[in-house]
Amino acid sequence: MTKFAFIFPGQGSQEIGMGKTLADAFQSARDVFAEVNEALGQDLSGLMWGGDIEELTLTANTQPALMAHSVAAMRALEAEFGLSAKDAAFVAGHSLGEYSALASAGAISLADTARLLRIRGNAMQGAVKPGEGAMAALLGADITQAEAACEAGRKAGGVCEVANDNAPGQLVLSGTKAAIDAACAYAKENGVKKAMPLNVSAPFHCSLMQPAADAMADALSGVTINAPATPLVANVSAHAVTEPETIRRNLVEQVTGRVRWTESVQFMVAQGVEATGEAGNGKVLTVMQRRIDKSLNGFTLGTPEDLEAFAEAMKG
Repeated sequence: MTKFAFIFPGQGSQEIGMGKTLADAFQSARDVFAEVNEALGQDLSGLMWGGDIEELTLTANTQPALMAHSVAAMRALEAEFGLSAKDAAFVAGHSLGEYSALASAGAISLADTARLLRIRGNAMQGAVKPGEGAMAALLGADITQAEAACEAGRKAGGVCEVANDNAPGQLVLSGTKAAIDAACAYAKENGVKKAMPLNVSAPFHCSLMQPAADAMADALSGVTINAPATPLVANVSAHAVTEPETIRRNLVEQVTGRVRWTESVQFMVAQGVEATGEAGNGKVLTVMQRRIDKSLNGFTLGTPEDLEAFAEAMKG
């Protein structure tokens, strides 16, 4: 069998209709959506399949919705095609996708994961007053250029940090609006191809999110975390972890810390991973990994047809 990893997308991959083909085809997927609805006391699947995109894009809805689609794909893959997280070398998720990875690997129950992501979404949204924070993407920049831009931003006043190292030439900054504006201006003046503000509701993955990290520390303290069925490559360390208390600590640090996605993919490749299955909606991570390592074979796992193709390729 091919050595593979499951990867799980983060915010930005949502769309109306996500997960419906899985629910229509498989009872195992329908059960996931029903359990998430019950845990939240909300018809979240109804919003996902026929609601308003602006309501779905609210952080408190987006986070559990993306997780539900991801876990539904994984449950259906196991029930129908005999592959599960325990067959993979690693699981890894981008930001909120780390929760999807942990739920899929049996480290946190599905109901607890849904409730944690509702808390996380509300806490991240409420950590900074609207208009005070911002995020920007630097395209064509390396990490040294991004750090230099952040330094220029901080000199202008406020917080400016590298939030996401997504892929070579694709870094994201987060902080106070004035500092991000100054960092973008510096980047453009110093050879960065493009520095563009992102349409986000809060400055995620920077120290301004400390109130949200505190809220997650409190929420996570009351949740049972088991050792995952397969090691998790953590956002904050870009290394594999299995120890429950380390996972709990990392999930708190992740709220304010950098998503080290480039290094996470490189770590998995160095351990011999040859393919990935992106479980859930879209193909954002699959596209990004092509920029990180072209040798990796990427599959999406969002529809029944996707699951069948992946299972055939991995078992073949």
